[in-house]
Amino acid sequence: MLFNDPITRLTPEVIGWRRHIHANPELGFQEYATAQFVAEKLRSFGLDEVHEGIGGTGVVGVLRSGTGKGAIGLRAELDALPVVEDSGVDYASVNEGVMHACGHDGHTAMLLGAAKLLSESRAFDGTVYFIFQPAEENEGGSMRMIEAGLFDQFPVDAVYAVHNWPGVPLGTIAMRVGPQMAAVDGFELSFEGTGAHVAMPHLGDDPILAAGAFIQAVQRVVSRSVNPLDALVVSLTQIHGGNVGNIVPKKVWLQGTCRFFRPELSDHCEAVIKDIAEGIGSAHGVAANVIYRKGYPPLVNTADSTAKAVAAAAAAVGAENVHTEFQPSLGCEDFAYMVRQVGGCYAWVGVGDVGPGEGLHGDRYVFNDEIVPTVMRYYLNLVTQALSSEGV
Repeated sequence: MLFNDPITRLTPEVIGWRRHIHANPELGFQEYATAQFVAEKLRSFGLDEVHEGIGGTGVVGVLRSGTGKGAIGLRAELDALPVVEDSGVDYASVNEGVMHACGHDGHTAMLLGAAKLLSESRAFDGTVYFIFQPAEENEGGSMRMIEAGLFDQFPVDAVYAVHNWPGVPLGTIAMRVGPQMAAVDGFELSFEGTGAHVAMPHLGDDPILAAGAFIQAVQRVVSRSVNPLDALVVSLTQIHGGNVGNIVPKKVWLQGTCRFFRPELSDHCEAVIKDIAEGIGSAHGVAANVIYRKGYPPLVNTADSTAKAVAAAAAAVGAENVHTEFQPSLGCEDFAYMVRQVGGCYAWVGVGDVGPGEGLHGDRYVFNDEIVPTVMRYYLNLVTQALSSEGV
């Protein structure tokens, strides 16, 4: 890159913003300082409008140029995770037990960089909405913004986002038409009876036996109730019961999750898990209580938006470094709500291979600042191409 390239010149400043955000992480819907930092930066760039408090702590910056009626949304996340940082970097979290272990600090800083560059050039014809979303991790901040009128107040033709992605080669960008990230549902259940003294089990019943039977039987959902060619994972993540060594407990509690791409599998998993739990409860003489919660839908990139994203990425990293044929991830992402609402595309930006604990959500995770100029270039290309102007 040439030294006089505005992206190259801005990159160190963007990295500085990223590290400031990293050192001051906040959990979902508590991103007050982060949102204030973002809003102040957007105002300093001279954006036409800056709106705060959307869906909690969400921020939207508005930038207009020309007379075009087209509009594009670019989204980044504000929240961190409840992780104790062990990265060893000199800008590590000062908030004990909270860490930007997923790269949202980088996503926010890079979108701020794109906002600054576009505000200086205004080399597009239409409107850009810079969407900074709270609470992506588990809390559904995307839907909260939508419910607060995000796309009524800021109507877009499509919305786009990126995520740094370990395991994808550095210097490449990946996006595909169709599902790229999975849906996720959660469930919890309890088996409850009377319990008993361990020496006299015939005088009571045993929720632990029921729980053990359920742990094995629930995998029938995957192995025997759906087409083997359909991606589906059912995982149990917690089990709790009992508090002393000589008493069979009255209650055992379990928690689990289902991940899939086909939306209709949500109702299917709910029905089969309830049937299995109730059948096992009846067989063991204990009550089975199941609570099934619908989570994020699958993130399904739309064809027209993905074509625009592929063109913008090719102009940023070269067509040979843009991947559109790959296996989607059974990870989830609440950007799915936005794409479902207005169409759009979610892209993975490769950061190369990482070691144990250094990947997403790991306590030794370190964002790869090498992707900062790449993502800003991608965003600028996306805006200028989608809004009828020449790419950079």
